[in-house]
Amino acid sequence: MPTEQDQQVVELISAIDSKLAKVHTQSLDLSFNEILDMFKTEELDINPDYQRLFQWSEGARSRFIESLLLEMPVPPIYVVEQEEGRYLLIDGLQRISSYLHLRGALEAAHLDPPVHIGEKLSLVDCDIVEELNGKTFDDLGTALQIRLKRAFVRVEVVRKGSDPRFKYHMFKRLNTGGQLLTAQQLRNCTIRLLDPRFNDFIIRLSRTSDFQKTTASLTTESSLGAFDQELVLRFFAMKNYRHAFKHDVGDFLTEYMEGVSDPLTALPFDPVVEENNFERTFMILNAALGEKAFSYANKARTDLTRGFSVYHYEAITLGMQTRIGNIEPSDATQVETLKNVLTDLKLDAEFIRITTGGGKNSTGQLAERIAFVQERVEAKL
Repeated sequence: MPTEQDQQVVELISAIDSKLAKVHTQSLDLSFNEILDMFKTEELDINPDYQRLFQWSEGARSRFIESLLLEMPVPPIYVVEQEEGRYLLIDGLQRISSYLHLRGALEAAHLDPPVHIGEKLSLVDCDIVEELNGKTFDDLGTALQIRLKRAFVRVEVVRKGSDPRFKYHMFKRLNTGGQLLTAQQLRNCTIRLLDPRFNDFIIRLSRTSDFQKTTASLTTESSLGAFDQELVLRFFAMKNYRHAFKHDVGDFLTEYMEGVSDPLTALPFDPVVEENNFERTFMILNAALGEKAFSYANKARTDLTRGFSVYHYEAITLGMQTRIGNIEPSDATQVETLKNVLTDLKLDAEFIRITTGGGKNSTGQLAERIAFVQERVEAKL
């Protein structure tokens, strides 16, 4: 007679099988030349925002090409099948982009130095066959060129009939190591597999003029890491979902982005209303303080220094929401009043205390920062 443990094992197997039934995969062996052709004909889609994550150094790219020439094993590449049989790349960006650079088919203006279509990788730092250093694809001769063209890689295809959540979780797990992504880069790439609309909405708002001007002091590294997009997400998450915030901001932002994006569990979100609110908020802040909207006091506490504080960002954008409908961006008197309010509170010793130092991500400290701004704004506007 089956024991209770036997029954639990049967139920566990049944639960796993029910998930497997929603997964359809296929394995292909493709040459890198086939992959190049697929990229050129747009049969292989490397989403532009995802492609910006290509970060391998010229040495790393070169050593990968060297490994292909030496016929070393290459880890699999993962793609998701889309409509009309096109593939969306979800893992393998560094390897594919390195080959594209070798063949002059890579556009990566974000790199230092930038790479543009037509520019072919000049091999450097090859440490097994040092004779390769300084060579381009054109210098390799027909035999080695053919060897590179025919070098193959296993391509694991998640078929289009698979459960979107499987694709989502698969990408998250594939991208937990290797070339590390920032939290927002990972959200952008994974949550797109649930539904791309909210992700595209966030990216679009991060490019609006007033938002960019008020966050102009962000470093280039932060922008390349999609921190500007995380700030847009943070604004909506803190404004609409703060009751669910505990302590870990990263998990909280991911939970909110998943919640809005997942068609089955979508949190309420009116994009028209939210976009209007976002644009009005940053239009007002840009008119009042410009690039110093989220700056902080200098050491002497006599003026504002150029910089960016995420604590100021949260406190100010959220703290002014109770008066956002009362402030007219074209009203010079109101704008000047807000400028004075924000400048005074940034120089206030108490506000400095609650917005400096680490460990200030608790719900109580967040509420304290927001309330401080809200009280000052409501008193004057």
